[in-house]
Amino acid sequence: MNRILAASLFMFGSLLAPASSHAADKVSVLLEWFVNPDHAPMVVAREQGLFTAQGLDVELIPPSDPSAVPRLVSAGQADIGIHYQPNLFLDHEAGLPLVRFGTLVETPLNTVTVLADGPIKSLKDLKGRKVGFSVTGFEDAMLKKMLASEGVSIDDVELINVNFSLSPSLIAGKVDATLGGFRNFELTQMKLEGHVGRAFFPEEYGVPAYDELIYVTRRDLAADSRLPRFLTAVEQASIFITNHPEEAWALFIKAYPNLDDELNRTAFFDTLPRFAKRPAALDKGRYARFGTFMQEMGLVKTAPAPEDVAVEIR
Repeated sequence: MNRILAASLFMFGSLLAPASSHAADKVSVLLEWFVNPDHAPMVVAREQGLFTAQGLDVELIPPSDPSAVPRLVSAGQADIGIHYQPNLFLDHEAGLPLVRFGTLVETPLNTVTVLADGPIKSLKDLKGRKVGFSVTGFEDAMLKKMLASEGVSIDDVELINVNFSLSPSLIAGKVDATLGGFRNFELTQMKLEGHVGRAFFPEEYGVPAYDELIYVTRRDLAADSRLPRFLTAVEQASIFITNHPEEAWALFIKAYPNLDDELNRTAFFDTLPRFAKRPAALDKGRYARFGTFMQEMGLVKTAPAPEDVAVEIR
C-alpha cells in the first residue's frame, strides 16, 4: 500500500511540475548605431520577456563600424541587421545578398535643417548658401530632388562635409543648413543648446516616402523560423509602446540607464508614432516607387523588383 501511495504521489507531482523548457534559439541583431530610442521596440520586447515567450534569446549588438553592418550580415556574422531602406537598394546594386523582412521605423527621419530665426525661410532661400552634410550618396540625391521641387539646382548650393558635426556647424554659422539630421533628434538637440531649428521634410518636397529603418537578413536565411517569431515579439512591443508610452520609457531606461536624459526622453516620445505597428507587412508599391526614384537619381542603374530586395514572411 505504501509503495502504491508513493507511486501515486510521484505521478501527481510530475503532473504539477513545469515541463522542462528547451533552450531558446539565439538571435543576433547588429544595430546600425549605438543603442538609442529608435530601437525601443526591440528593447521593450526583450525587457517584457516577449522574445523569451517566442523561444528566442535576442542579443542587440552595437557595431564597432556602422558602415560594415550590411557586409557582416551578408557574411553570416549576425542573423539580423538594422539598416536603412535607401542603402538596401545600393547594397543590392553592389551584389550583397540582403533582403528586408520587416520594418522598424516606417517614415523618413532625414531632414534639411535650418535655424528658425535665420535667413532661410524656404528651400528657395538656399540658393547661393552653404549646406553641411555627413554622408554622400542618397542624401545628395535627396537634396537635389527637394531643391528641384522649388526650382533650385543642386549646383546653386555649396556642399560642405562637416563629418557628423551637423548641429554645431549650423549653430556656429559655418553652414546655412544641414542635410541628414534626424527629425526626432536634431531639433531637440538644438533646442537644448538654446537654438530653435526648423526642418524641411523630403517626403513633402518630391522624395517618395520610404522606411527609414528596416530589419534585414541574408536571403538564404529568409525562411528561418526565428524571423517571424522575432517580428511577432517586436509587433507586440510596438503596440505596447503606443498604448503605454510612459511605462515603455521606464522599461527602456531600466535597460539603458545612461540614456536617461532630456534628449533621449524627447526623442523616445517623438519617435513613437513612427514605429511600424505591422512590422512584417510589405508595401510593394512603395518599394517600387522608391526604386524608380533611386534609378532616376542615378543611384542605381536599374530599379530592382520589390521581391528582389524585400520579402514578407508569415
